[in-house]
Amino acid sequence: MSKNNTLKRVVVSVIFIPGILYISYFGKIPFLLFVLAIGMVSFFEFMKFSQLKKNSPQIAIGILSVGTIILNKSLNFIEYYDLLLAIVVLLSLVELFRNKGSAIYNIGVTLLGLLYIGFFTSSILAIRENFFIYERGGFLMMAIIITIWVCDSAAFFGGINLGKHKLFPRVSPKKSWEGAIFGFVFSIIAMIVAKYLVLDFLMMEHAIIIGAIVGTVGQMGDLIESLFKRDAGVKDSSNLIPGHGGIFDRFDSLLVASPVIFLYIKYFVGS
Repeated sequence: MSKNNTLKRVVVSVIFIPGILYISYFGKIPFLLFVLAIGMVSFFEFMKFSQLKKNSPQIAIGILSVGTIILNKSLNFIEYYDLLLAIVVLLSLVELFRNKGSAIYNIGVTLLGLLYIGFFTSSILAIRENFFIYERGGFLMMAIIITIWVCDSAAFFGGINLGKHKLFPRVSPKKSWEGAIFGFVFSIIAMIVAKYLVLDFLMMEHAIIIGAIVGTVGQMGDLIESLFKRDAGVKDSSNLIPGHGGIFDRFDSLLVASPVIFLYIKYFVGS
């Protein structure tokens, strides 16, 4: 990574991180709009680079569907099974009249984006809105986002300085087991610190497990997106954020960690 690119990353982070944390704490409409932006833009980026594999996904309908999935998590106006059923029927009917390449690939890649990005993104909102005491969701969301950043930074610097054993060279040749272990350890440390600072309502074992989820599943989310991009032959999902790539690039770990964290909180922590 060049010094110029590193400087861009730092400047953009300094500008946007406080805003993201504030929106996460405040919640309500600003956080809903934030999550909608993550989901809809990430879906668009995913569909655009998937087209390099000679697919013709239904991008417009997909973006509207992602937005509907996220809004439904907030407003709960339809059962999720019914919503998914309606989306599949709509995609199938529209594909009948498109005549653009393989109908199987077109519907398949669109549905992959909807399931992977749409439903995973809605779980970010579910975490924030899960608690009866509204502030708690804000503090937990802030802690999760900070822990993901800590994990990424620790994995990067640990890998740079100590990395000798390749993690998944087929997917991401620069990542190492040493870096992944650093990310895992510092994820747990970050959540323990958050427990003492703002998460006093969480038992210590819950904080440690959530940190472990970020340190494992979150890093896997980064690898999964790398797998998609390598398959499509692209480096970044887009160049929307200077020095950082696209929205999908920046929130790939959060996308995959969030449903696991939500399910853990729902069934083991409560509200």
